[in-house]
This record gives sequence, C-alpha cells and structure tokens, in this order.
Amino acid sequence: MGTWRRLWLSGRLSLWGSGGAAVPPLGRRALGCGRQLLGAEGESLKQRRAQIMSRGLPKQKPIEGVREVIVVASGKGGVGKSTTAVNLALALAANDSSKAVGLLDVDVYGPSIPKMMNLKGNPELSPNNLMRPLLNYGIACMSMGFLVEETAPVVWRGLMVMSAIEKLLRQVDWGQLDYLVVDMPPGTGDVQLSVSQNIPISGAVIVSTPQDIALMDAHKGAEMFRKVHVPVLGLVQNMSVFQCPKCKHKTHIFGADGARKLAQTLDLDVLGDVPLHLSIREASDKGQPVVFSQPESEEVLNFLSTFSSKNFQISKTITLYCFHEKFEMRDFLKLCTLK
Repeated sequence: MGTWRRLWLSGRLSLWGSGGAAVPPLGRRALGCGRQLLGAEGESLKQRRAQIMSRGLPKQKPIEGVREVIVVASGKGGVGKSTTAVNLALALAANDSSKAVGLLDVDVYGPSIPKMMNLKGNPELSPNNLMRPLLNYGIACMSMGFLVEETAPVVWRGLMVMSAIEKLLRQVDWGQLDYLVVDMPPGTGDVQLSVSQNIPISGAVIVSTPQDIALMDAHKGAEMFRKVHVPVLGLVQNMSVFQCPKCKHKTHIFGADGARKLAQTLDLDVLGDVPLHLSIREASDKGQPVVFSQPESEEVLNFLSTFSSKNFQISKTITLYCFHEKFEMRDFLKLCTLK
C-alpha cells in the first residue's frame, strides 16, 4: 500500500478530482471550529485591550487636607533645587501668616530637607497610624531622611522606592495645608511620573544653572511635565552670577543667560536669577535658610525677587500671583489665589 493511500485511509488526506490533496470532511469541521475559537479569543483580546486603553493614566487623588501642590524640579542634580524649594516654602509662610505651608522631600536617595531645615528625629504616629510631619520655622516637613539614619545609604530597587513614595504621599497627616511645596529628585524617571500622575499639581518650577549641560536636562524636565499635563510655571536661573565681595566684579561662572534662551525655546517665563553667593550656601548648610535667618539681606532680596512681578496661569480657575513691593518680606509672594 502506497504512502498516499495509507494517509487517505487514515483520514489525514482525501483525493479530489485529479489527485489534488485536501482536508477530509472531519478535518474541515475541526479546522472550522478552531477558526471560530480563534475568532472568539481575538474578540476577547480586543475587548480587553479596549478596556485597558479606556482606563488611561491613573486617576489623580488629592492629598487629604492639602489645597495646592507646587513641585520644584530639575533635570540634573546639584543645581540648587532643594535650596529653591526650602526658601519658596518659607517665603509663602512669611507672606501670609494665616496660610499653612508644608514641605515634602520625595528625593529618596538623597534627601536634603532635614539638613536644610535643621530637623532630626523620627515622625510620631497619629491615632490613625499616619506619620506626623516635623515642624521648624513654621513649616511642616516630611522626608525619607527622617526615616533612615543620616549616614545610611538607601540601597533600594525601583519597587521599594515606589512603595516609599506612596507612603510619603498617602500616609502623612498634614492636617490642613494651603500649600505643599514638593522637592522632587533630579531626572525624569519613576518618581517624577508617579507623583505627577497620582496627585493633582497646580504647577511646576524648573531650576537650572545657566550651564549648557544643566539646561539640556532642564529642557527634558519641562517637557516631561508637559507630557503629563502639569503646568510649568517657569524657569529659575540659579547660580547665575558670582560677584567678588572685594572688588564687586561679576563673573558668569556657569555662563550667561542660558535659562533665558531655553525659556524662549519653550515659550516659558524666566522667574528670575539667584546669584552664586557664599551666604546662601552657608545658611543652607547650617540649617538656617536665608529667607528666615537673613530676611533683610541683599541675597534674600535677590532670591525672593525670583518670584516678583509675575502672573502665572496654573489652570482655568487657579492663578499663581507673585509680586515684589518695596523689598519687604510680607509683600513678596502671594501664591495660588482662587478666582
């Protein structure tokens, strides 16, 4: 018996017409059922994909008790982002003593707020098992630096970092805050996306030096916030110029007006310039921010004028007003006024 005949008798092959091979009736029925199953499975996959796509980004949930969130960010580390965040929070509180201001440090690997705000110790727990922020200079502060030893490195992978961020966002008893200033870590990674997509943010301030290398990353940071629909209030040009304390000669160590050129490219405002000055650095290292410790100094005036005479559109109903009048602390800032 030939091979073809054996295949035909076993039901694997039938002969049609002039010897062409085809699937026998039983095989055709099985193949048809298979196509129906594949079609049903394909429809199920399509429906599942449509459901996933319809969900979109995670739904934003406000931080309980917090009215407005302002994030201070940069693309690169070491550009003075934390210094800006600390002094912005203090200026908000100085402008209106009736406003409650908080400062959240979400830089898990390199927290700076404990040092700059001169705070140590572990947060207490509320009856609801929530962490209570530490308080200094009238500012409620929370940071990973309060939860680990000062010299202990945080050697964590991404999942543990994201778990820590979730706790800092959702398991802190802020009470009632008018403004929460968030000191973001450098870069455009998981932490930035998680914060931006999970809580409503009124606006972002981008900090950079005038150096080309720093501006490249600041550009990326601004574009990231735009992609996740967070309004970018503008750029702060930090360490813009150094003035010799003896001869008063000014030197642009990191370049001149780099942030202004970037702001033109991005169609953003330059909020102002903060000089490279010894007193600003010393005050930060001592845990006595210049806005608090040297309110009448020229350095503070330069720093706070960063936010002077500006109107920034945050949303359809919220506007950020910053103004500067007669170089007096109480008149420098008025943020996030509801229309």
